[in-house]
Amino acid sequence: MIDFLKYRSLCAAFSVLIFTTFIGTYIYKYQQRGHAFNYSVDFTGGTQVLFGFSKPVSSCQITNALEKGGFRGVSTREFSDVEHLVRVKEVVVDVAGLAENMKKSLEAEFKDNNIEIKQTDSVGSGISAKLRWDSFLAIVIGLILMLLYIALRFWSFAFATGAVLSLFHDAVVILAIFLLFDKEISINVIMAILTILGYSINDTIVIFAKIRENLAKHRNMSAEKVVNLSINETLRRTTLTSFATLLVVISLFLFGGEVLRDLSLALLIGIVFGTYSSIYIASPIMLLLYKDNR
Repeated sequence: MIDFLKYRSLCAAFSVLIFTTFIGTYIYKYQQRGHAFNYSVDFTGGTQVLFGFSKPVSSCQITNALEKGGFRGVSTREFSDVEHLVRVKEVVVDVAGLAENMKKSLEAEFKDNNIEIKQTDSVGSGISAKLRWDSFLAIVIGLILMLLYIALRFWSFAFATGAVLSLFHDAVVILAIFLLFDKEISINVIMAILTILGYSINDTIVIFAKIRENLAKHRNMSAEKVVNLSINETLRRTTLTSFATLLVVISLFLFGGEVLRDLSLALLIGIVFGTYSSIYIASPIMLLLYKDNR
């Protein structure tokens, strides 16, 4: 039997390091550029177009070409030498027309380069602000509902607190990695976070259900040993479920293209740390708060 709880102090220190890195990076980037996260057009408003080039070009060359063409607030994100996501502040009804005008400006600069429009998106500033608030609200409400569900399901403050803090941990880890590597926060990423909250809580409930069962069965065993026994008894189920899900998500990450890359990355991070948090965050916190009244 593996003694999982033996490593809880080390894992707690690792999680604290993640939170400290997240806060430090957030403050640093906010002071440097006025905002911490790199939001997609979903949350900032404007139009973004994914361009494909037959020959390599740099982000600076694209920015200069579009600014010469009269486009405002140009920012780019380089997926590869021949694939760039370009965002401008213009919000128009005819998104396809704007994308064509941007393409013409680029073709005027790169005459020997074949340029293809792969994807277009446009969001108004009012809608983007509402989406940003609604996304934040969705995560908070999700955590509160999970807290209530676990509290009612197990009728225990210790179980509910352990589960919700592990979910909060999962959300922060995803955001921390996206912040650290300056990845875009989009609607897809928020959707991935909400999906991971549901995935992770399911894993936690399985472990907690086994803990409650074993607490009643092994009354002469200490709560710590019961928790460790329960994790071991559910380990095979947890490992197989996570492994099977990871196979699908890794395939999506490798072959889904750049449009789905951030979504699959968020899911990949969430599945790995969701399994980690169910064992090393939810269970130790529950054990810390649990009052053994057997």
